Amino acid sequence: MSHFPYLTVLTAAPLVGAVGVALLPKDRPNLAKQAALVWSVVILALGVGMWAKFDSSPDAERFQMKDSWTWIPQWGAKFTFAVDGIALVMIALIVLMVPLVILASWHDAENSKRSVPAYFALLLSLECTMIGVFAAQDVFLFYVFFEVMLVPMYFLIGSYGGQHKQYAAVKFFLYSLLGGLFMLAALVGLWVLGGQTFDWQTLVNADFSTNTERWLFLGFFVAFAIKAPFFPFHTWLPDAGGAAPAGSAALLVGVLDKVGTFGILRYCLPLFPNASKDFAWLGLTLALVGIIYGALVAIGQKDLKRLVSYTSIAHFGFIGVGIFAFTTQAGTGAVLYMVNHGLATGLLFLVVGMLVARRGSALVTDFGGAGKLMPVLAGVFFIAGLASLALPGTSPFVSEFLVLIGTFTVNKTVAIIATAGIILAAGYVLWMIQRTTQGTPNPKLAEIKAMGRDLSVREAVVVAPLIALILLLGFYPKPLTDVINPAVKATMQDVGKTDPKATVGTVEAGK
Repeated sequence: MSHFPYLTVLTAAPLVGAVGVALLPKDRPNLAKQAALVWSVVILALGVGMWAKFDSSPDAERFQMKDSWTWIPQWGAKFTFAVDGIALVMIALIVLMVPLVILASWHDAENSKRSVPAYFALLLSLECTMIGVFAAQDVFLFYVFFEVMLVPMYFLIGSYGGQHKQYAAVKFFLYSLLGGLFMLAALVGLWVLGGQTFDWQTLVNADFSTNTERWLFLGFFVAFAIKAPFFPFHTWLPDAGGAAPAGSAALLVGVLDKVGTFGILRYCLPLFPNASKDFAWLGLTLALVGIIYGALVAIGQKDLKRLVSYTSIAHFGFIGVGIFAFTTQAGTGAVLYMVNHGLATGLLFLVVGMLVARRGSALVTDFGGAGKLMPVLAGVFFIAGLASLALPGTSPFVSEFLVLIGTFTVNKTVAIIATAGIILAAGYVLWMIQRTTQGTPNPKLAEIKAMGRDLSVREAVVVAPLIALILLLGFYPKPLTDVINPAVKATMQDVGKTDPKATVGTVEAGK
């Protein structure tokens, strides 16, 4: 092996750290927190090194940083890791978010009767499985990470969550497990009919009959639609997001759910290109319903964490539209949205967690006038809300714009309907901010003011990098689009789709 095995190390390192943190004495919680934070920062440094080594030039190899070892030779399964631009930006999001979540969750586990070291060990374990699921190039290895990923999140919700935590954890697990069973059935069929191998590149070149390809596509698509989640498979998300600790919810909604949309891009489209085109209407329909439905339901929510969860259902609709529009612009916008949604919604969940920790409640009615008593924290909440509604100048705006303009060139009706979601987003976000931070201060918030509990230094360290990235990428998204574009173009080629001639002609005319 001539290169440093970044992906293997990045996948294994969080698990090693998780074991080490779990073995620390329960009566020394601060040591566990510090060890987990330091270890996650080391993993972040490795991620930065991998990003620097990745070649994003147009003529570079599609998949890079490849590591491969024989695993189960009888099945043709291997430990194969490799990343294209789509996987790279998602892994970058993971290694950035985990240290911030650990720092934001500094006191979360102390409020439960469970072990503090175990909580931070679970966060590192979750990081291991999330990196693995995006880095895997062997389809069976991807499936293993896809399923194992449920375990740490189940315990984070069920053991350290809030009200109705057991119900939410079991519902999350059962929904995801059901999706995994659909994928497993399709995976067996893929292995039998695809040459008895799980190698991604070999399967991309496999030839399936029309009906076989459609059934295999649906097996994978249902699993990914549940994970994303798309309407009507979404009902587990508000329960899980509402019950999970704020930091875990930020990873659940900001990162883990992206496995669904990533899976559609990496597996459904390239492995089953004809079926992807046949069922594009289904993907677009579910996405559009999700945009409108998620926004309307979010407006009526009284719980802040459930409200943010429903906004994500609407946002995932935009990602779905971008994927099934089958244009490079829309596809790039969809992948960029996956990253920017993680930043914006991650920030929003973390700030909501800070508000809930102070008030002891997530109900909107228990706040009111918080901006007059906690002006800095309320200001950060306002910025997070504006990013969530994709205000121009924030990074989600770039994503939505690319999705809509790329979709409009091929399907004006879909683009126009999706645009209605932008108007609704302004409604639910601004109303949330108005009810929470404006108006007459809630008398019980006076105790928080007396304690001087505005944004602390630790919390400022958590939110500052996210705000900086949201603003930077809002004005200069090129570092991400340069990495994402070649991978999206290659995916469109796998599907046999090219950008509309009118778009190409316009570009050529402007040269």
